[in-house]
Amino acid sequence: MAPLRGVRYPRCMPLADPLPGPPPSAPEEATLIDIRHVSRHYRRGVDEVHALDDVSLRIAPGRFVAFMGPSGSGKSTLMNLVSGLDRPSEGEVVVAGQSLGDLDEDELAAWRARHVGLIFQFFNLIPVLDARDNVALPLLLTDLGKAERHRRAETALRVVGLDHRLDHRPNTLSGGEQQRVAIARAIVTDPDLIVADEPTGDLDAKNAEATLGLLRELTDAFGKTIVMVTHDPRALRFVDEVFHLDKGLLLEGSDAERASEAIRLAAGGHASAGARP
Repeated sequence: MAPLRGVRYPRCMPLADPLPGPPPSAPEEATLIDIRHVSRHYRRGVDEVHALDDVSLRIAPGRFVAFMGPSGSGKSTLMNLVSGLDRPSEGEVVVAGQSLGDLDEDELAAWRARHVGLIFQFFNLIPVLDARDNVALPLLLTDLGKAERHRRAETALRVVGLDHRLDHRPNTLSGGEQQRVAIARAIVTDPDLIVADEPTGDLDAKNAEATLGLLRELTDAFGKTIVMVTHDPRALRFVDEVFHLDKGLLLEGSDAERASEAIRLAAGGHASAGARP
């Protein structure tokens, strides 16, 4: 896609000056996310649900990847584990060199605030706040003053092409604009990882394409690692890699190829079954 309107940047430039605090841990061997034999089981009444069973995968820095599969496949559970919103029953989750199982609840919350940006299907914007203040919300957890928080929020909104909507509240924005505000909020802390939960699920086709293109641009221009859960077959044209899940298992080999082919056909045969090279 073309560069975002009004934004000039070199490849892989940081989105903002580093936040105060200790520097992030260096990812080991160019792996940002390392899922090691992870299972997640929980009880539903008298039944034990196996949401994930012995899943292992690695994701390199600067990749845009998708978790795809039918409802109940385990993709949202895997996303929650990667982002530190849940803990595995077995196995280990390592992100940016940090084993999340080594952190207590307070440490895990602090880790998420510094290293993870979240994008939701339904935007989750605060109705009484304008775009600038919605984007600046994650920075309230830092020691930055109000003026600096606003400066960084304005930078993030400029990146997503909404610097002309700084003072607009959510009810005056279109659905596509609200999702762009949500994306700006996710990137305002310059996180190591952006996690997107069905980001096109509440958008029309035009805005869905624009949102996927914007996420692609965040990887290409800023080197951001993005993990997206989606049912949207259009995603195949934008992501670097797809991980297919079904009934808690990570599909591999011919099973994964058949799943990609089914998604390609659902998109009218226009998406590449192998995603981007």
